[in-house]
Amino acid sequence: MELLDKIRKYESMHIVFWLIKDSCWMLELKWLGAIMMVPTLGIAVYIVYKTVSVLDLYINLAILFWIMANSFWMMMEFFNNNEYRYFATIPFSLGFIFVGIFYWKTYRKKRRSNLRA
Repeated sequence: MELLDKIRKYESMHIVFWLIKDSCWMLELKWLGAIMMVPTLGIAVYIVYKTVSVLDLYINLAILFWIMANSFWMMMEFFNNNEYRYFATIPFSLGFIFVGIFYWKTYRKKRRSNLRA
């Protein structure tokens, strides 16, 4: 079974946790939202670990950093009067960088295969 097929169930479970976390944020369920960060980030880290040898690593890193930024922002709103939420731009920016790396590597890989053909 291909690696990406093996982690598909984790990606689906990850989306459920992410939606619950963001729903708690929207509904201002502070402690439940904070608790839901743990499985949401944990599964994101696991997916990154499992895809370390494939190109999808960069997209999964972007997702991980997006969730980290999103979680930090949520915690600032919940417990810190939103005072430091702008620090969330750091992991958001890293996420954009990893998306850029993914598309650059995809472009280069496709270009190399076209040159060989």
